[in-house]
Amino acid sequence: MTEHPPDTTRPMPVVGTDDHLPRPDGPAVPPPSAGSSGRFWSPRRVPSAITALLLIGGAGLLLYDVVAVRTGHPAMYWRRELARQLAEQPLDYLWVLAGAAFVTAVGLWLILLALTPGLRRLLPMLRPRPDVRAALTREAAAQVLRDRAVGVSGVREAKVRMRRRRAEVRVISHFRDPSEVRADLDAALSDAVTDLGTARRPKLSVRLRGPGRKG
Repeated sequence: MTEHPPDTTRPMPVVGTDDHLPRPDGPAVPPPSAGSSGRFWSPRRVPSAITALLLIGGAGLLLYDVVAVRTGHPAMYWRRELARQLAEQPLDYLWVLAGAAFVTAVGLWLILLALTPGLRRLLPMLRPRPDVRAALTREAAAQVLRDRAVGVSGVREAKVRMRRRRAEVRVISHFRDPSEVRADLDAALSDAVTDLGTARRPKLSVRLRGPGRKG
């Protein structure tokens, strides 16, 4: 009885799939009417949780102190001291300015988080249908470009760093004329970038060098 080896093929990390998307074995040429999937928004769970906990803690402490004062107990020391400091210290005092700057910076940071989508690791893909949204991870896109690069004759090693708008490819060649390797490499990577199907075609930055001297 012959045992078949386990299948170690891993699917490409794509967010959102549909049967109408191009298959990996065919050219991923999008239709002319394809639009962008748009940026995917991050849920921002950690900043939201921290902000909620701080607000709940501060409101609860202040409410407890107000109730204690209404029932005849003295206000907490921190509130009395804070009121005294705010009444006596001028507004241009160093710690007042530092505190105001800190609060302003935190507020601007929260506003920035609320207005920006985040999830910079996801590259939005073209949207062939209104009900289909998909995104490709940077790691998957870099792997595709690397596989295309090492498939070029004369390429010994390739490294790809994928950014939102640029793909930086570093290639080490051997045994072939560098100009021929560069021409084949540019053609292969250009086709690979098109086959990625991303909404914004990343610009290619290719650096080719020889294997270097031995010894």
